[in-house]
Amino acid sequence: MTEFTQIKLDIAEGIATITLHRPEKMNAFTRIMMQEVIDALDITDADDSVRAVIVTGEGERAFCAGADLTPEGSEGNVFARHKEVDDLSDEIVRDGGGRMVLRMFDSKKPLIGACNGVAVGVGATMQLPFDMRLASDNARFGFVFARRGITPEACSSWFLPRLVGMQTALEWCMTGRIFDAQEALGRGLVRSVHPQAELMDAARGLAREIADNTSAVSVAMTRAMLWRLPQESHPMMAHRIDSRSIYRLGKSADSREGVRSFLEKRPPAYPDTVSNDMPDFYPWWEEPEYK
Repeated sequence: MTEFTQIKLDIAEGIATITLHRPEKMNAFTRIMMQEVIDALDITDADDSVRAVIVTGEGERAFCAGADLTPEGSEGNVFARHKEVDDLSDEIVRDGGGRMVLRMFDSKKPLIGACNGVAVGVGATMQLPFDMRLASDNARFGFVFARRGITPEACSSWFLPRLVGMQTALEWCMTGRIFDAQEALGRGLVRSVHPQAELMDAARGLAREIADNTSAVSVAMTRAMLWRLPQESHPMMAHRIDSRSIYRLGKSADSREGVRSFLEKRPPAYPDTVSNDMPDFYPWWEEPEYK
C-alpha cells in the first residue's frame, strides 16, 4: 500500500477522500504533495469500488494556501529553483501544479472539491479541473500570481475562462485580489456555499448520489466527453463521439440493467467496471484522426 506523508487517502463505501495534509503550513503545496495526489488518483482510478473522489484540506483554516514559499519547503524561491535551460520545452520546466492538474483532468472518476478555507495560488488553480466545487462560508480564493511577479499556472489559463468567462478570469488574475465564497458562487466558480460544519456532509451527499444511482462507465465517458468535446471546432465531432458511445454502451450489461431497474422500479446494480468495460474507442483523443 502506498504510504503518504503530505496527503491522506481514505476509501469507504464507494467514496474516496483525498485530504491535503500539512495543517502546520495551511496545507501549502509542494512537489511531494503533487506526486502524492497523482499517486492517489492512480489508486482511485484502478479501484472499481471507488465511484467518486472528494478533495479537501485538513482543518478549518485552509484548503491550500498556495505553493510553500519557505526555504525549508522549497529549497529557496520555489519559482526560481530550476537550472537554466535553452530549450523551454525541456521536461524540467514543467510546473508541478500543471502536472497534477493534467492528471486530475484524466481521472476516470468524478472529482468533487470541498474547499474548506483559504485557497490561493495553486490552492485555487488545482480546483479548476474538479467536476463540482463546494465551498465553506469562510473560504477565500485568490489567483494571486501577478502579485508575486509570475503568471497563472496549473493550466488555469485554459480552465478558468471556461468556468467563469473571460472577463472574470482576467479581472481575478490581473488584480490578484482575494475574494470570498459568495463572489465565487456568484461568478460560477463554486456550485454551492455551506457552513464549515456542513461542508463535508454536502460533498459526501453529492458523491453518494453518483455512487448509488449511476453506471461507473457512463460517468467516466460523460466526464471525458463534457470536458473535451466543447473545445472542438464543429459539433460534428461531438456527434461522432456521441454516436459511437451510444452504440457501444447501448449494448452493454449496464444499459440492460439501467432499463430493467427502471421498469422494475428498484435500485440499479450495475455490473460493468471502468477497469474492464470502457468502450473500445476510449480514449478517442489519442487516435491519430483526433490529434
